[in-house]
Amino acid sequence: MTISEIVHVYNRVGFGISAKEAKSLQGLSRTQLVSQLFNASQKVEPLTINLTELRNGLKGLNLKDREKIRSLIKDSVKKIHELNSAWLYKLGTTEQLLREKMTLFWANHFVCHDKNILHFEQYNNTLRTHALGNFKEFVIAISKEASMIKYLNNKQNKKQKPNENFARELLELFTLGRDNVYDEKDIKEAARAFTGWNHDLRGNFRLRRFQHDYGEKTFLGKTGDFGGEDIIDIILQQKQCARFICEKIYRYFVNDEVDASRVSEMTDIFYKDYNIENLLRFVLTSDWFYDPKNIGIKIKSPVEFLIGMHRVVPMKFEKERELVYLQKLLGQHLLFPPNVAGWKGGRNWINPNTMMLRLRLPSILLANGEIALDEKGEFEDDFQRFNDKRNRQRRLKVTPDWNTFYTNHTTITAAQLQQSLLTSPINTGTETYLEKLADQDLKETCIQLMSLPEYQLC
Repeated sequence: MTISEIVHVYNRVGFGISAKEAKSLQGLSRTQLVSQLFNASQKVEPLTINLTELRNGLKGLNLKDREKIRSLIKDSVKKIHELNSAWLYKLGTTEQLLREKMTLFWANHFVCHDKNILHFEQYNNTLRTHALGNFKEFVIAISKEASMIKYLNNKQNKKQKPNENFARELLELFTLGRDNVYDEKDIKEAARAFTGWNHDLRGNFRLRRFQHDYGEKTFLGKTGDFGGEDIIDIILQQKQCARFICEKIYRYFVNDEVDASRVSEMTDIFYKDYNIENLLRFVLTSDWFYDPKNIGIKIKSPVEFLIGMHRVVPMKFEKERELVYLQKLLGQHLLFPPNVAGWKGGRNWINPNTMMLRLRLPSILLANGEIALDEKGEFEDDFQRFNDKRNRQRRLKVTPDWNTFYTNHTTITAAQLQQSLLTSPINTGTETYLEKLADQDLKETCIQLMSLPEYQLC
């Protein structure tokens, strides 16, 4: 494989790759490299934080003790921010790149949020467990998650008064897409099948039998005493389900502009057994995945941008809330989706404010750079308040690990560093600018490369 192809793969299934590591992988074929990535991601390593104190607080809790309950909810929300930091750290250090990248993908597909950290941590690990497995088992498992049951109001879905919210999003967002195959009657019938799906205090799934509708239902042309799993089974019998998922994976891994013929190939593969790993192996070993038109054309998400920098130059934030603040400014606060549809991605990641921040962030984080507030705008006003002298306790305090950077780049030239960081076509103006960097220290070259518009693409 060429260096360009290796960097391309690692940009899409991970968050980039060092020039040294890319060079060491050159002797592998595509199949060998992809197999190596899957082998590294076979084991499931759950994301966990210390919740002992919170669990102890729940033991023997009097539900009438409102003050204690408010305190526990407040502590739980704090822990969700801790889970956010823990996940970002995992993304920045894990060798299970493909599993973690797919967990990130599915988190923006099976969108959910919960203030109960015990349930929300469990939901996040369910995404991780099934990220490369069987899609049918995945849909069933995520439908039974306490966080999802609460988020889409299935706790209120009872025989006497069905709530259609979960059934609607299951069809529209999770499996078939909007206005495909089904109609309003199908949504109502599906909702009846999911009545009584609930959970206990620990987050374990429970079917409340007296709240479940055991009557006959007609869904997508089939009639029977269907329960929730039956509905999921019927949904997956529709080839549109495989097509809908393949389109999303194509946009995520290949190109925002869908090539119908390639998606059709993917759909035929996926529809056979709904095996996510088989689908991804097909994509990552296909010639068209490495077509120049698919390289360096996707805008990095804020998380991809931040983690990509961290993997080149490891950095430590003195205060976790600074990292939270940065995520909010960039437009992607992990674990806090904007709505049930999640982040739109693509060009939506960029606006005048976020673009300016992205271009300046490498020097801010890696070289204690200052932001010149030439024009007032949403970002400038916000950052000025954040960085005000009267608010010094909230100033960004970041320690970049340049020793690790130099250790990983002892035999790497500026040209090789550029090849590992920039994959999009370079315009004439940028080429001229890069020529001036030739005699600079590798550290300065790294910061300048990351500050280029081309670094925003992968």
